[in-house]
Amino acid sequence: MSFIQISVASVVSTGDFNKDFFVMWSPTHVNTSADGHARSLKLDHESGAGFASNQMFLFGQIDMQIKLVPGHSAGTVVAYYLTSDQPNRDEIDFEFLGNVTGQPYILQTNVFADGFDNREERIYLWFDPTEDFHTYSILWNLHQIVFMVDWVPIRLYRNHADKGVAFPRWQPMSIKISLWNGDTWATRGGHDKVDWSKGPFIASFRNYKIDACLWNGNPRFCRADSSTNWWNKDRFSTLTSKQRRLFQWVRKHHIIYDYCRDNKRFQNNLPKECSLPKY
Repeated sequence: MSFIQISVASVVSTGDFNKDFFVMWSPTHVNTSADGHARSLKLDHESGAGFASNQMFLFGQIDMQIKLVPGHSAGTVVAYYLTSDQPNRDEIDFEFLGNVTGQPYILQTNVFADGFDNREERIYLWFDPTEDFHTYSILWNLHQIVFMVDWVPIRLYRNHADKGVAFPRWQPMSIKISLWNGDTWATRGGHDKVDWSKGPFIASFRNYKIDACLWNGNPRFCRADSSTNWWNKDRFSTLTSKQRRLFQWVRKHHIIYDYCRDNKRFQNNLPKECSLPKY
């Protein structure tokens, strides 16, 4: 078994990519350190690459340190996400959209619930994500989904299922990470293509932590209020006052697209969650 099981429900990762993940495609484009604690993906004109967790989870927190493609990265996409891989899939996405040299990376987030998405938000980060590793986290519990960058909450998606808004709460999800050519859409709507002469393009990953409920076929264990399922505790049901201040700072200074402000796209009929509280 590739995880240390600390109770019926919760697991903590080993920190070894070779033990906790498998390569989804193009193993020649995946490079892992001798101790298994660091991994990089390569994109060139032949292929990108990706890897996924051996296990599936229902609620918890996932942290991953990532260093993005340096220099001219237009058209490239680094995806780090949770997905249920079902026809009516749930998914929680970080997508890092490359750019031409001198222009900032765009971080796009999205939430699929019961097979429907169209919930994109985009921000510019407040640092250069290609110069060093930064921690990108997903907290997913019965109450909310929180996307965090270096512990700063950049996006919230609240559980308003009682008001008819879909929320990922029944389907277990695996962790997937990939680097691929998205130049039909990723940079300026597909205007800037991948410049293969600038490749190969490398994204690096390390120091991940998986503290989540290991799926065993019964959601009852993962939904239980127990000391192991710490993420379901009341104090994680909303942001702290400090987190709210940081979240509002991101919304004021760094957001560049929010589907909840795109009346034209939704023909003045914004999704229901847009008018409901975030915390």
